[in-house]
Amino acid sequence: MFDIGASELLLIVIVAVVIIGPKDLPLALRTAGRWIAKVRRVSSHFRSGLDAMVREAELEELEREWKSRNEAIMKAHPETDPHPMPPAASAEAALDPTPQGEPQSPPPPP
Repeated sequence: MFDIGASELLLIVIVAVVIIGPKDLPLALRTAGRWIAKVRRVSSHFRSGLDAMVREAELEELEREWKSRNEAIMKAHPETDPHPMPPAASAEAALDPTPQGEPQSPPPPP
């Protein structure tokens, strides 16, 4: 992330020991670690929020595009039924298991 080499890290440790002192160094490192963790959590939360907003915007754009294409297709090809059937006849035909126009034959004797 910061691209710190071994010599640079050693220099940072020496400066920290001189300035903070060996006694308070563990406490200072713990505090620094907590702050770094908080910053990472906040940045992660911020990044995920931005990603969600971008995804929503993309989905809305795709939905608008799909809707416009769907309307264009529906205008170009209106729905027409080549064999229109009255609503009552279609309901009766759906419920009647025998086709209309053919007489029912009696069941064969046992």
